[in-house]
Amino acid sequence: MTVRKSKMIEQEGCSLKVVHLDRVRRARQAEPAPAQMERLAALYKAMGDPNRLRMLLALRDGEMCVCDLAALTGISDSAVSHALRRLRDLALVKNRRDGQILYYSLDDHHVAELLDSSLDHLNH
Repeated sequence: MTVRKSKMIEQEGCSLKVVHLDRVRRARQAEPAPAQMERLAALYKAMGDPNRLRMLLALRDGEMCVCDLAALTGISDSAVSHALRRLRDLALVKNRRDGQILYYSLDDHHVAELLDSSLDHLNH
């Protein structure tokens, strides 16, 4: 006697179409304003680039200049400057001038917490 084993296919979705209006309303009320949602998406998009992410992670340990970050990432000073400008526009990094050198650091402790929390999630 041969026994057939059927493979279960896991489907994402509902087999019965039911909308829980109370849950939908709650989720809508908890959403940030549209402008804030756009800014949040831009923040995650900026951190989605491996080189920008490497720079942010490196800056957790203290400030670095463009030359330092270029040596770390292996990309040109110009490309690093462009990436840092984008990160600065999103308030992820800030800079300070010391003579002719601009030093970059994380904008505040929230950026480090965001990175650390993401790494914790990956390692969980």
